Amino acid sequence: MAYQHLLTRRDGAVERLTLNRPDVRNAFNETMIAELTAWAAATTADAAVRAVVVDGAGPTFCAGADVTWMARTVDYTEGENIEDALRASHMFTAIDRLPVPVIGRVHGAAIGGGAGLAAVCDIVVADEHATFGFTEVKLGIVPAVISPFVLAKIGRSAARELFLTGRRFTAAHALDIGLVHTTVQPAELDAAVDAVLREVLAGGREAIAAAKQLIDDVWQAAPTELAEVTAAALAKRRESAEGQEGLRAFLEKRTPGWSGV
Repeated sequence: MAYQHLLTRRDGAVERLTLNRPDVRNAFNETMIAELTAWAAATTADAAVRAVVVDGAGPTFCAGADVTWMARTVDYTEGENIEDALRASHMFTAIDRLPVPVIGRVHGAAIGGGAGLAAVCDIVVADEHATFGFTEVKLGIVPAVISPFVLAKIGRSAARELFLTGRRFTAAHALDIGLVHTTVQPAELDAAVDAVLREVLAGGREAIAAAKQLIDDVWQAAPTELAEVTAAALAKRRESAEGQEGLRAFLEKRTPGWSGV
């Protein structure tokens, strides 16, 4: 599929997605949101994809919302504002629910919705000089659409400080609060992403999808339900063809059939 604001490239089993609006620091507008939603649906349906890498063209990962788009929303009705926000929410949800590992390659800055995009990535590798921020209150609004994903990543305490001040913060602080998982020198970004890819490609695709679902199920379940939820999840994987192959390979001291794909 051809996109106006996205570049995609398949590298073996890895889907590489680049936000491609460098002239506006890869800011979101209606078209990019629609394209990302469509891309996520197509990628979810593609069994050949085993991992995704998300990055941004030019010097910035993603600067959040496009100023021109935001200017149009000033005259929206309440109903139009709700519809607009729901489209953005559906986009973040679609990326969050991809059944394969989503690796964020963050450089430059990830601000507002850009930091929200980092939050829906499973693993984030960042340039140690990158900056982050949930700056919405500086504009008199709130980081509402991205809040479920950000809170799940960084927790209430960090969100209280960062949402209420709107201050920008370093990659080191993003690492401390769990928004980022690894920080490296700019020249080492690609090597660090490749190291993550080697790890995730060594796992079973179905098992990884089940692990992502397990995280959601456990996060949302009441404590009294967790024993049944987790027992059922493990039993299902043990009985699966992939689980059987992984366990037998371990017992037989050999590499599982999917390794290196």
